[in-house]
Amino acid sequence: MFDLVGKLQSKSLEETVQKETITSVLFHQTQECVDLVDEAFRFENINAPSMLSNRDAAIQQHVRESRVEIVIVELNLSQNVTKDMERISHLLPNSASVIVIGSEDAISTIRNLKEMGFYYVFWPITKQELIDFVRNVNSNRQRNSGLGKDRTAKRVGIWGTKGGVGATMLTAEIAFELSNLQKSSSLIIDHDFRGGNLDIFLGIKQFEKKHISRASLASSIDATYASGLVKKVNDMLAFISLESNELNELELKDYIRTLADQLAGQYNFILEDLSRANNSKQDLDYIANAYDVVVLLVEPTVSSVREAKRTLRALEIANSDARYLVVLNYTVSEKAASVSESEVKQFLGRDVDIVFPNEPRLNKLILDDKHIYQHDYPVSQSLHCLTSALLGQPENSDKVSWIHRLLKRGN
Repeated sequence: MFDLVGKLQSKSLEETVQKETITSVLFHQTQECVDLVDEAFRFENINAPSMLSNRDAAIQQHVRESRVEIVIVELNLSQNVTKDMERISHLLPNSASVIVIGSEDAISTIRNLKEMGFYYVFWPITKQELIDFVRNVNSNRQRNSGLGKDRTAKRVGIWGTKGGVGATMLTAEIAFELSNLQKSSSLIIDHDFRGGNLDIFLGIKQFEKKHISRASLASSIDATYASGLVKKVNDMLAFISLESNELNELELKDYIRTLADQLAGQYNFILEDLSRANNSKQDLDYIANAYDVVVLLVEPTVSSVREAKRTLRALEIANSDARYLVVLNYTVSEKAASVSESEVKQFLGRDVDIVFPNEPRLNKLILDDKHIYQHDYPVSQSLHCLTSALLGQPENSDKVSWIHRLLKRGN
């Protein structure tokens, strides 16, 4: 006998509507926003986002431990939406599309967030408006269009005004602090194609640079190929270091810049070690337009300060849009320095942004595979100041003043 009821039940089970899957997370400030987002997603049969309080620690942990397609950030209680998103942008993976919900009704807010690669939704919003917006963002992701598709790493060049001023050490320490303390994914690019000590400062044993042949120039360079040349230090930090017996330095520079462009979408920061022995006028012309921040590393000597002034002038002539941070690194004790901080300031015609006091324990730290950021030395505080400046955090100035006072007490 034909079992009509059983047949209908079986068909009903087979045709059960599947939930629309969008992997998302909401970092919220108010329960009202939580309720609206939850109801909107569930009503449309979409997997509800993970719901977490809008705190830096929660953002750091969740977005790094989970694969998220869409991040929703509620800033209804924010006094300045743009500044708050600038503050947390380095915590968000470039692969995720970011929707900001806020009650700040200003064209400038929309424009500023768009420049950062973020969508903006004005609160209050209806459930249907929110879902339509989320689906549109998800559709843009599928087509690789819309905001976020071009969100790339902030590129930082650490420019040493002379050899031995500490550019490689500082590059490594900034990278460790960004990746381990700030939870920002970082890539170091080594511009020393003949040797260098980056592996020592990173604590990498039995390291060998990636060898590049001339045939490599004919290869199709995409993000997958470029990723194959990267060596991981930890989950949040990697570096790329090349050498070649066939390519000259100019060819290698062009090659590694192409790799950096391909890798920019995978990291929050790209840090480039530009030691003075390896840079040139052509490098300055390039970084004037390609970099977001240039850290100009100076030691308290006449030759170093003169080179710093020439560099600043060259960047000015090139109409650079980069932000400059002048860092005075005391490679010797302050009493043994040939020029003072005030003389550096007078000669450059601008303030020194960060002062790194001389640290006699530095060599032992390096030999013991330890790092400045892990300690509470005065030089460690300077490193925290510099990292804060790179992130655009406002508390940097107070810390710098504290270090200046500490240096003066030491004399």
